[in-house]
Amino acid sequence: MLSPVEVFVGIRYIYAPRSNHFIAFISVTAIVATALGVAVLVTILSIMNGFEEEMRNRILGMAPHLAIQSTPATTEDWRVLAGAIADHPAIHATAPYIRRDVLLSHRGIVRVVEIRGIIPGFETRATQLKAHVQEGAVSRLENGLFRIAVGSELAESFGLGLGDKITVISPQSVVTPVGVIPRLRRFEVAAIFEFGLHEHDSGLVLINLHDAQRFFRMTSRIDGVRATLYDSGLAPMIGQDLIESDVVAPTGTLRITDWTQSHRNIFRALRTEKIVMFGILAIAIGIAAFNIVSVLVIAVTEKHSDIAMLSSLGMERGRIMWVFLVQGGITGLTGVCVGLIFGALLGANIGGIAAGIEQSLEFKVLSPDIYYISDIPSKLRLWDFVATGLFAATLSIIAPLYPAWLAARTDICKGLRCD
Repeated sequence: MLSPVEVFVGIRYIYAPRSNHFIAFISVTAIVATALGVAVLVTILSIMNGFEEEMRNRILGMAPHLAIQSTPATTEDWRVLAGAIADHPAIHATAPYIRRDVLLSHRGIVRVVEIRGIIPGFETRATQLKAHVQEGAVSRLENGLFRIAVGSELAESFGLGLGDKITVISPQSVVTPVGVIPRLRRFEVAAIFEFGLHEHDSGLVLINLHDAQRFFRMTSRIDGVRATLYDSGLAPMIGQDLIESDVVAPTGTLRITDWTQSHRNIFRALRTEKIVMFGILAIAIGIAAFNIVSVLVIAVTEKHSDIAMLSSLGMERGRIMWVFLVQGGITGLTGVCVGLIFGALLGANIGGIAAGIEQSLEFKVLSPDIYYISDIPSKLRLWDFVATGLFAATLSIIAPLYPAWLAARTDICKGLRCD
């Protein structure tokens, strides 16, 4: 068992470097290398968490947490369905929708986009649409006026402004005496929005729900109801709860899709990148741990006479091992603690630090003309902090085992220079 003697001798070996300045130098190097590896890992994980949260907020600014489709879907049905869903304590708001793919045509430019029929009052409660409108107002999408809201990139590519007319072409055809022709309608631009996400800004347009019903000849039918939760992370569980609930059963057969299913590829890619980055930077911490091995091997070689003297005085091999385990463990854990503190400070302030560097150098790392996220976001999570600390601490404790074992096997006679 570890006793104060081993602790005292192990600490004495750390803080008595006069006999060998090289050992002192590589000891400091091992501490610095471990601290830097831990700090970089904590900072990188914080940045990746920040990007993941930023992407989630931008996607969920317009995408539904839950999309509920019911068959049959009539106006009366969706009001009953929306009311039943809204009674769930986890549901914040609901909104009906119609979704189709159409062609937009303006001044010879044609683009395939998603068109969504909404009721402005419901939509602004269920999404962050109102906060992202740059020009005009969503409330101008009034029933019967055939007005449209477009994304900023789409407006720029078409050269659109408020009040301009744009032609919407439906894939549904109309049979006339002169043959089959596509259904089309002129809409007036009433709002321009920007979410900072290419999927929405260049491929989504909004019209009034009742105008969509008339344009697509849906009478009073809709495609489904979108629901926003107080906690988006509970979407899969709440969706399953709604399917099994007797409250919504009378509305017909439910088909529910949550945001983790509709955008699974994006978040799966981010999660994979985070795991890969953890593995790569963990190797750097492992390399730093080898420095501790080097320090102790050199220390064991230099302290042969001391080890032999301790053995001759009756110290067992196990206790000699503890001396060097204490020396290596304190060296490694000091680096881990310093790295965690520095990493937490850097991770919490990396955005401001990066902005200051960019301002002093007059250079933008993430140009807003190229990247949707032009600032470096960061979010320090307790689990990442704890996992990094435990991993680095484990390596710091394992690293001294071999040098300590070598010390315990030191021959007393050779150590005392006896033949």
